[in-house]
Amino acid sequence: MQLAILTGFGLAFMAPWLHRWLGRYTPLMMALWPMSIAGWLALQWPVVLAGDPLLLEWAWVPALDISLNFYLDGLAWLFAMLISVVGALVLVYTGEYLKGERDLPRFLVIISAFMTSMLGLVLADNLVTLFVFWELTGITSYLLIGFHHDDPAARKSAQQGLFVTVGGGLALLAGFVMLAQAGDSWSLSVLGQRGEQLIGHELYTPILLCVLLGAFTKSAQFPFHFWLPNAMAAPTPVSAYLHSATMVKAGVYLLARLHPALGDTLLWEMTLSLVGALTMATGALLAIRETHVKKLLAYSTVMALGTLTMLLGIGTRDALVAFVVFLLAHSLYKGALFMVAGILDHATGTRDVTAMGGLRGAMPRTAAVACVAALSLAGLPPLLGFVGKELMLTSLLGALPYSGLVLALAFLGAFLTLAVAAIVALRPFFGPVRDMPVTPHEAPLGLLVGPALLAGLSLLFGLLPGLLDGLVAVTVSGLGVAEPGVHLALWHGLNPTLGLSLVSLVLGSLVFCYWGRVRLALARLEPVMRHGPEWGYERLMAGLVRLAEWQTRWLQNGHVRHYLAMTLLVLMGLVGHALFLRHRFEIDVSVDAYFHEVVVAGLMAASALTACLMRSRLAAVAAVGIMGFCIALTFVLFSAPDLAITQLLVETLTVVLLVLVLFRLPRFTRLSTPVERWRDVIVAGSFGLLMALFMLSVLTADALPRISDYMVANSQPLGHGHNIVNVILVDFRALDTLGEMFVLALAAIGVQAMLRFHSDNDVVSSERTTRGDRPHG
Repeated sequence: MQLAILTGFGLAFMAPWLHRWLGRYTPLMMALWPMSIAGWLALQWPVVLAGDPLLLEWAWVPALDISLNFYLDGLAWLFAMLISVVGALVLVYTGEYLKGERDLPRFLVIISAFMTSMLGLVLADNLVTLFVFWELTGITSYLLIGFHHDDPAARKSAQQGLFVTVGGGLALLAGFVMLAQAGDSWSLSVLGQRGEQLIGHELYTPILLCVLLGAFTKSAQFPFHFWLPNAMAAPTPVSAYLHSATMVKAGVYLLARLHPALGDTLLWEMTLSLVGALTMATGALLAIRETHVKKLLAYSTVMALGTLTMLLGIGTRDALVAFVVFLLAHSLYKGALFMVAGILDHATGTRDVTAMGGLRGAMPRTAAVACVAALSLAGLPPLLGFVGKELMLTSLLGALPYSGLVLALAFLGAFLTLAVAAIVALRPFFGPVRDMPVTPHEAPLGLLVGPALLAGLSLLFGLLPGLLDGLVAVTVSGLGVAEPGVHLALWHGLNPTLGLSLVSLVLGSLVFCYWGRVRLALARLEPVMRHGPEWGYERLMAGLVRLAEWQTRWLQNGHVRHYLAMTLLVLMGLVGHALFLRHRFEIDVSVDAYFHEVVVAGLMAASALTACLMRSRLAAVAAVGIMGFCIALTFVLFSAPDLAITQLLVETLTVVLLVLVLFRLPRFTRLSTPVERWRDVIVAGSFGLLMALFMLSVLTADALPRISDYMVANSQPLGHGHNIVNVILVDFRALDTLGEMFVLALAAIGVQAMLRFHSDNDVVSSERTTRGDRPHG
């Protein structure tokens, strides 16, 4: 597993060079990598089926108990197999779809990294490892959605998807930290066995809310569903892969993986089932309004994601079996239908289904593939989608106290989805032939092989659902069901579920027949629908921009005195809180000093006050110099001659530089009001008083161990030096000393640049005077 992840990123890195050598055949050759992963997964199937998960542990941050762990059980096997097989077919499809594309190497780099990130996500057993791959999928999907970066719509859609999912990712990170704290482990497999401990923990509610926020944003649950249809700005291979097996399924996978740990509570059941059912109905309603074939399919994906979330919320054995079957069915038919959408775009020059018609004569093979996949989307026999829909409706009947509401929303989504499937399959290929921008033609083999294989698998598993019994059973056991005892069948006899399916067939057919009128009726709701979640997102982003502009004008206004005042206020708040509220140090203000020490201290205070009051730069610099030399004298009085010498050298150099620089600046000018100057006096005085109290507390308090004891004890054994100060500067605080050297060097460069700047101006001015030119203004 570790080798698979590393080779995936290596393949992404090598993609541009492979394209130079192989040209248009590069996607076909790169497809061998996910197929090899699928082959390796097939070899592991007997072990997984026997209930013996594979675990690979590699120490990453041992001190924090964080490991790069990979775990392969039934759930991970199913997702990894879908990612690998669909990924290979998408790469084959890409080779024909993006043939001649100038940026094909860049596309191959990103989609390979995206594929590898998804594999790492579903195979990860450590929370930190999972989160790293979680964010990698977000970054790579952002690059894929914005692949046509010269298109403003693509850039906007990519940013929208990134902001929504990364915002949820921040909440997810907080949830993971609390989850590890409550469960005493970072391992997902271990946490899955500590469900009672987690559910009874006081952090359970915040953990669940943070995890759900991360999963809902990733899997486009209401009210975060709007980013997914907008992601259709990506090329069709990306859409097919994104919607069928990867990015949008990541949130669903996370909920499924954490079901044994966080499920089986009323909060979990109510939140997931109601949000999922609402998402299902919302996606189906919004799909009916669309005529863009990719957006039709995108909203149907929103519907499917809501269905999967709803089934996880119900959490019964029947619901979890339906979850697995529906997940597999959706991956197969949705990947096929998106590839068909790309074929229609290539063959007709349009994506508007109302502008298509009668294509079955020119594109018979494409029409057959589209019809089979659409039948599975509609949930009609003998396709796998029918099996999944029957199991879903069965699990809803009487499963929850509020199952009536959930069932009503799910039934609404079911018959509207059937209408969407009819629109996608019948409108383009049947009916009268229409004039289109491009003369229709059958798709080449490279475009047809992927959707044909996926549609064929939907038909095969629909006719012989018993082939999936072992897969469904071992996957459901990973969701916390001890003995699933799964036996799938296409026909379950006459029952209420079949009656609901027949009613949905009738209603869906009516919606399809009167689709135009339905769209007109929904158009009347446009003023209301226009102020939905996406409108709220736009207002939020506009508000953030206004907030950024305001705080920039207030905090970053170009006045250094404001920057300094704000920095000192924040520092006073932090230091004061720690000093007076947290540690409560006792401060001894008794004076025990010699007369000459009091004189030096008084001279320092007087020089500092003089530097603030002087209107002459020379006098101010002299006052600052006196204060610096008094500090050097203090070092001498307290037996630190090396520091005194350093202070003398630095102070001398500083005074010289200040004299050189300040005399080239304009005269003093009043740039602040009296109120602002009094404010600065109060801030400076308060900060000085706080620092004095802080130093007194340090000298009198023993609440914390002394650092000096460690320095004295380890100067010679660790630093191999008897001069403790030198060892501190060179060894113990080497990076701090390096930083100080860098600051001094940078300051010297700045001073030299200022001097050169004025020297050059003087030369230019003298040349103008020599030529008789006079400067303007």
